[in-house]
Amino acid sequence: MGRPAPSAAAVPLAETVRTEGARILATLVRTVGDLGLAEDAVQEAVVAALRDWPRSGVPESPRAWLTVAARRKALDTLRREGLRGRKEREAVELLEPGVPEPGEDVVQDDQLRLIFTCCHPALAAEARVALALRTLCGLSTEEVAAALLTGEAAMAKRLTRTRQKIRQAGIPYRVPGAEELPARLAAVCGVVHALYTSGHTRLSGDRLTDVDLCAEAVRLARLLHRLLPDDPQPMAVLALLLLTEARRPARLDARGEVVLLPDQDRALWDRSAIAEGLGLLSRSLELTDGQADPYQLQAAIAAQHVLAPSATATDWAELVRLYDLLLSVQPGNAAAALGRAVALAEASGPAAGLGALDALPAAARDHRWHAVRAELLARQGDFGAARAAMRAALDVPLPAPERAHRLRRLAAWAAE
Repeated sequence: MGRPAPSAAAVPLAETVRTEGARILATLVRTVGDLGLAEDAVQEAVVAALRDWPRSGVPESPRAWLTVAARRKALDTLRREGLRGRKEREAVELLEPGVPEPGEDVVQDDQLRLIFTCCHPALAAEARVALALRTLCGLSTEEVAAALLTGEAAMAKRLTRTRQKIRQAGIPYRVPGAEELPARLAAVCGVVHALYTSGHTRLSGDRLTDVDLCAEAVRLARLLHRLLPDDPQPMAVLALLLLTEARRPARLDARGEVVLLPDQDRALWDRSAIAEGLGLLSRSLELTDGQADPYQLQAAIAAQHVLAPSATATDWAELVRLYDLLLSVQPGNAAAALGRAVALAEASGPAAGLGALDALPAAARDHRWHAVRAELLARQGDFGAARAAMRAALDVPLPAPERAHRLRRLAAWAAE
């Protein structure tokens, strides 16, 4: 028997959880001051929606319905436990079901509170990113583990320990004072960038890109820039995201097939986003007297691509130089090392690119490494080795459009 079709209520519920779940959670965390309690309450609200919506119909504002339901669940837990302070219970009780949902400004503040909490200096650096990816990006524990190159069981334990530490240490869910910002800003910028990266190319599924996740990352980057308008680091992060996002409309063709950068229709690129990103990058570099940090260097790399009128007109030698600078400040950046190999191949030929790839450590040789190696081998005419490399690049979960693209390349080389 086939799987039963989802109810009419299940689809809008899933969409609301996917696009609004983190904001609902952040609003509740602000109220109860406990991430675990808030997460449990939101999950219970979703279960209630699965039960009630098919009978009563999808509410006019699904997000408001889930927010109110989650508040009720949290208050029930607080009353049942009888262990929370009177003021904490009263704070939730004040949020009566009839009270309108908070305005967008409040929601943005709640999101920023949650990011800064995840990036508290009392937490280990990797724990900050893991918690943010799990809570803010909505990634599963398995996806977070894959992103951070660790096992799922180990990641589940790490997330549990991190939540326990937040609760036991009484880490507040608030935007820190001005004197606390320097200790957290780098991690916050890292979370926003990781959020965008997670949406830009999904680990698996039907879509290459999660447009909503990318938009949320850009929104948060803008919010962070508004909070610190004269700080060069948030400025550079926003520049990087805008210069990358500007090219998204050309990444897939009308049939949903992947289009590589040299073949993209540059008329589809978002010129207003490019102009804004270039302006932010320029201002950020002025504020640091040209001493670039990793985000500025990555934005400068993206700028080289958007400024070139065509792939052949790209200054690949300059890109190699920029990647060298990036690797000098981030020696373990595997994505940068792979990008440098691609740029070197364009500047000096496929043999130079293959040499750079082969010099990378085993830990950097993931599916993307195999895919790039396959392309360079094919450019040299070694189609047998190219096919072997591309088969290795297919031996992992991939977004459907990317898998289809690699299979097409494999089929094309089989005819050679």
